[in-house]
Formats: sequence, C-alpha cells, structure tokens
Amino acid sequence: MNNFGFSINKDKSINMDEVSKELSNYLSAEEPTFDSCMSCGTCSATCSAGSFTKFSLRRINLLVLRGQLNEVKNEIDKCMLCGKCTLLCPRNVNTRGVIVAIKQYFDKNPLN
Repeated sequence: MNNFGFSINKDKSINMDEVSKELSNYLSAEEPTFDSCMSCGTCSATCSAGSFTKFSLRRINLLVLRGQLNEVKNEIDKCMLCGKCTLLCPRNVNTRGVIVAIKQYFDKNPLN
C-alpha cells in the first residue's frame, strides 16, 4: 500500500436534528443572558483558567449548542469562577451564572 502523506479522518459531522437541546433550553431558562452570546471569544481571551489549561468558555458554549454533554461535563470543572470573563463580555452575558447553571444541571442530571 502506498503512503501519499495524508490520511482520511473519520466523519465528525453532527446531525443537529438529533442532538440533545436539554442543557441549552435549561440555560436559556436559568440564565437568559446565555442566549445573547455571540461567541466573540473575549471571555476565552481573558480567562485565568485558560492560561493554565485548555479551558475555553467559547468552546463550552459551542459544545452546549451541539448537545455534546459529556465534553461539557469534562471541561466545566476547570473554571475557577474568577469572573474576569463576566466583567469584559460585550453582550453582558453573566458567564459566571452560566457556569454555575451548567454545574447545577449536571448535579440534577448526572450522566452515565
């Protein structure tokens, strides 16, 4: 078999009609400012936890919208709740409130 210097990766497409919207709907009810997020990345750029780990609130937002709950649960505990992201958000999203609401969701609905 010839090696041409590249390989074909597995398909990573997500069928958005089949993903769980439960967490997203929960956040919209518990912390309505979540819906105002435009994923600009200001929160991630100023994140203290992001300086030491690969934590990104912008990525958390994307994972929530994609319904990838296992990934959200694995990432959410890296947040130190310092609040710098809340202070700098141009849309006044209560990012600390979003993180707390996500943690509360997982306390009420543990994953298998």
